[in-house]
Amino acid sequence: MLKIGETMSKKSKLVVEITGAAGILLIWWTITDLLKLLSPSILPSPLAVVWSFKELYLNNGLVGNAASSIKLNLLGLGEATLLAIPLGLVIGLVPTLRNFSERYLTAIRFLPLTAVVGLFIAWFGIETNMKVQFLAFSIFLFLLPEVINKVDNVEPVYVQVASTLGASGWQTIRSVYIPVVLARSYDSIRVLAALSWTYIVVAEMVNANGGGVGALIYICSRRSRIDKVFALLLTIIVIGYAQDKILIFLDRFLFPHKYVKKE
Repeated sequence: MLKIGETMSKKSKLVVEITGAAGILLIWWTITDLLKLLSPSILPSPLAVVWSFKELYLNNGLVGNAASSIKLNLLGLGEATLLAIPLGLVIGLVPTLRNFSERYLTAIRFLPLTAVVGLFIAWFGIETNMKVQFLAFSIFLFLLPEVINKVDNVEPVYVQVASTLGASGWQTIRSVYIPVVLARSYDSIRVLAALSWTYIVVAEMVNANGGGVGALIYICSRRSRIDKVFALLLTIIVIGYAQDKILIFLDRFLFPHKYVKKE
């Protein structure tokens, strides 16, 4: 039996994960198929969800729509990152800009993003560009304060070492602040990459004819195909999980020092 704070071995962890997944599926099957406690229009059976993948693939262009959503995710995330990181560095390093924008950045984070969809439709229409801009804006609002916070958290000892070695202000920014902030902001980017799927679904519901997993969810919901909705939600989970694994791999490649074990 594990003690408090003790970590499991990889084998034990795998056994627990498999057992947990099997238990969830068993409970789900018991409620929907064996005891029939809930209507399929509320909770479809696991088998119905699995079989719906075939129809989604053959009749609803599941692969193409998933690819469209992934493309939207990458474009929005990329645009937000390219804007937030340099701007966050500048604001974090220039006291005047910091004092001017701090209160506004704190306040704007309370903005309900789904409420501004109408504005983006008015500005950019209902096609792909609107969805990319809405997604980029949604990620940018949360990423910018995180980048500024990472500037604050750069250890003074690094700056002192650079100064001792005779580095100029720009050299200190280039050799200390930029690498540290990039490495630490990457963790926030990973989190926001997962969160962005919420806004992708919202954006794709605006114009269901434009494709995407979110559009399919909207169409299937309107047609009361709850089995397909569950299948599409599982699709998003799988895509998101795979995307996160890729981001972790890139993190190890780009910032290997983060994974060096400290003695």
